[in-house]
Amino acid sequence: MAEAGEITLLLKAYEAGDKAAFDRLVPLVYDELRRMARRHLRRGSRGVTLDTTALVHEAYLKLAGSPGLRLNDRGHLMAVTARAMRQVVVSRARARLARKRGGGEVVVTFEEGQAGTAPAPEWLLDLDRALDRLRELDEPLARVFECRYFAGLSEEETAEAVGISLRTAQRAWLRARAWLRSDLEGGKASPRPG
Repeated sequence: MAEAGEITLLLKAYEAGDKAAFDRLVPLVYDELRRMARRHLRRGSRGVTLDTTALVHEAYLKLAGSPGLRLNDRGHLMAVTARAMRQVVVSRARARLARKRGGGEVVVTFEEGQAGTAPAPEWLLDLDRALDRLRELDEPLARVFECRYFAGLSEEETAEAVGISLRTAQRAWLRARAWLRSDLEGGKASPRPG
């Protein structure tokens, strides 16, 4: 992992308007971004054809092309990258669905360490919509879910990325999974998560 001070300096330079600082930052965190992408892709997304490098590069292009992108620190960079990876995967699922309609229901688990069945594009789109609904109700819960599920961050990495304590991240992960599961099972989720 790159020297934390160097990353912080580049983030501050980027915030100050040095757009080239972002390009200098990426090589310092590239291996970490690849690990995030690899963890996500290990879950498998049936029909979403991406490899680790492609996911990292598409997430980078999404971030680099974002006007007004603000990055507070390394943790925030990882959280923003998790969201970008989610958007890339969902966009691929939408494209695949536009080309080919159909498929059946697929059972997926949010449990850690379980490979589960690879989610179908339809399911990814349902999850994306449910996550947007959760974000409207409780932004931190949605951010924790993105970091854990889409970026494959550990509990500790998620806590750092979201800027909360480890115990709060653990509780948020449980609450987010429960709320999303309920919502995806037919909208039985309570109006307020938790």
